[in-house]
Amino acid sequence: MNWTKAERYRSLRDVSALEMEVLRAKTTASPWRFGYHIQPPTGLLNDPNGFTYYDGEYHLFYQWFPLGPVHGLKHWYHVSSTDLVHWTDRGVALVPETKEDSHGAYSGSGFVVDDALHVMYTGNHRTDDWTRHASQIIGVLRDGMIERRNVAIPDIPAGYTEHFRDPKVWEEDGTYYAIVGAQRTNETGCVVLYRSTDLNEWTFLGEVKTELEQFGYMWECPDVFELNGRHVLIFSPQGIQPEDHRYQNIYQSGYVTGTLDLETLVFTHESFEELDFGFDFYAPQTTEHDGRRILVGWMGLPEIEYPTDRYGWAHALTLPRELSLENGVLKQRPVTEMKQLRQDQFVNESGIQLDVVSPERFELKLSTAGEDFKLELLKTEDESLVIRYEKETQELTIDRTNAGEPFATEFGTTRTIVLDVTSLHLFVDSSSVECFVNDGDAVATLRVFPNDDEKRIRYVGENARLVGWKYE
Repeated sequence: MNWTKAERYRSLRDVSALEMEVLRAKTTASPWRFGYHIQPPTGLLNDPNGFTYYDGEYHLFYQWFPLGPVHGLKHWYHVSSTDLVHWTDRGVALVPETKEDSHGAYSGSGFVVDDALHVMYTGNHRTDDWTRHASQIIGVLRDGMIERRNVAIPDIPAGYTEHFRDPKVWEEDGTYYAIVGAQRTNETGCVVLYRSTDLNEWTFLGEVKTELEQFGYMWECPDVFELNGRHVLIFSPQGIQPEDHRYQNIYQSGYVTGTLDLETLVFTHESFEELDFGFDFYAPQTTEHDGRRILVGWMGLPEIEYPTDRYGWAHALTLPRELSLENGVLKQRPVTEMKQLRQDQFVNESGIQLDVVSPERFELKLSTAGEDFKLELLKTEDESLVIRYEKETQELTIDRTNAGEPFATEFGTTRTIVLDVTSLHLFVDSSSVECFVNDGDAVATLRVFPNDDEKRIRYVGENARLVGWKYE
């Protein structure tokens, strides 16, 4: 379907209940709806937004175009949870309907002030000649809806284009800071910093000075926080060229660690590392509660057609991951609360060749001696997702060439990381796999669209142990 501009920019306010019911029925008919991931009721989900712990719950919003699997007029959809596993659907929370966000409520972050959940997001406005203008807007959650409080940053500072978005706000010593993704007028990416004491007046402090002067044409979804006495800057640079096994996706997400001086804005840091070596991961956002830093990402990428498109929906969010900084490595582990979903144990075996029937949704742990192995998931007569490890080269490769309905093949069907592998921790849902390597040293996120035949798990290699739990 070719979506016209008018179709892409219809507000949810203009959609009848009958039309939404038809859309929901189309989405429900999809064979690849998730069992335990956050997914849209209809239409397109993308960036996680406003991730905040407030009033005894984690609140998480996401970018949402309700009417189809395309990027159109972005609303914010709202879910909440007490345990990061079971999510309550709270419905649409932000409908773009002011001049500043007339063409979309783009990404932003959440923060608590005076016992109220606030957000700062990017309002996207287009003029009659389709010229973009970005504003940074603060809203407050009241009675389930985000009400606009004020336009905090109405204009773009000199030296930057209107690709200026995705503010992440934090408070430090009574002062609020906002880091914003930006593009310089020479079309290179960076991040900039603002400061405020009252949320009304925001002072432009300038550009964060990094050693990545020429690193893509736009940095999206920045996030900065401290872990183990170090600063971590997460961002999603666009326009990075592939390099060996790195940067294989259309757009990347990664981080640098070091020290950010809020006075000089100098960030002294280590090299840029990718957060996820899989196929379908972008635009992550974190929150902190009770001493834990939790990350959620968009399980998808822009500008790619997915097989669910024909059912009127696309994408999901990743499982929440707890972050820790250990020996300079940002480790990501599935939150321990995921154990609540474990039902019957369907495998608990050791050996050099294992073959078991697998449920549709499951958690699986593989422990090896660090030798060569081949693990096949979602295996039918004609299909399987292959994960193989070669000790000599220390290459772990995930191959979805024959793992169901093909898509995005122009970006390749394998992803590889070089690592001494001794364990995998896998979460398989109806159309996704998340693979944590060596207790969080690396993670690969990917979508797969298998047929509905009975599926098996097959392992061949040196002596290993497989333990797996069925999920509802």
